[in-house]
Amino acid sequence: MTAMRRFEGHGVLITGAARGIGAATARRLAEEGAQVFVTDVDLAEAEKTAASIRELGGRAEAFRCDVGDRTTVEAAVAYAVDAFGSLDVLVNNAYGCTPDAPLFEDEPDEVWARDLDLTLTGAYRCARAALPHLVASGRGAIVSIGSVNGIQSFSNHAYSAAKAGLMSLTRTLAGHAAPRGVRVNLVAPGTVRTTAWEDREADLALASEVYPLGRVGEPEDIAAAVAFLASRDAAWITGTTLCVDGGLLAVNTGFQQAVKRSGA
Repeated sequence: MTAMRRFEGHGVLITGAARGIGAATARRLAEEGAQVFVTDVDLAEAEKTAASIRELGGRAEAFRCDVGDRTTVEAAVAYAVDAFGSLDVLVNNAYGCTPDAPLFEDEPDEVWARDLDLTLTGAYRCARAALPHLVASGRGAIVSIGSVNGIQSFSNHAYSAAKAGLMSLTRTLAGHAAPRGVRVNLVAPGTVRTTAWEDREADLALASEVYPLGRVGEPEDIAAAVAFLASRDAAWITGTTLCVDGGLLAVNTGFQQAVKRSGA
């Protein structure tokens, strides 16, 4: 358990927190003293995450929240403020990612709309509901989970477009919120070992080969970056995208490997 207590007395709401990056972030912030509101469409799994935090002496509650529905988003924010007395940090982690159709022209409108709604508009709904409370706290911060897909092509048209849009929203909202004392930043992960990769160890092993640091990410890697950006250690950082990607975007490992194989 980390010795740092940067979030003592902070109220934190995390979306999509039942498992993976969201759950790891909930545990990390709770270890640092936060009161964590674990929200997800899967309430049973969200409660398991909250219970695991409470078992270790942390404070956590679970709530069913569908970021695609304004009513449940606003209810979650209101409940968090009532339960914890304030809302100091919002972590936008919920997303939608549907596999691409073989041909772009065969992509259905509803798939495009759903992925954008959950990934981009969902974060907008949460930020809109949370912002007045983050302003009132005097130490408010929003950290969204983006993706390297929003910066470079790794397939998934709608998901990638939504993550790129989330980067833009981070910048524009940071400009709006800064005079009100709220910081807004984004973490852009590379491949992370989550339930999305369940039973795909061979694929993860192959993916590891293109990462300069020699491995894919773990949820805790992303949670650590979120904790930094949400804390006062990042008090003079807003509107930024922090890539946590094992060097993927900085180094073209695949090209280097191809050159070595060719003997060039």
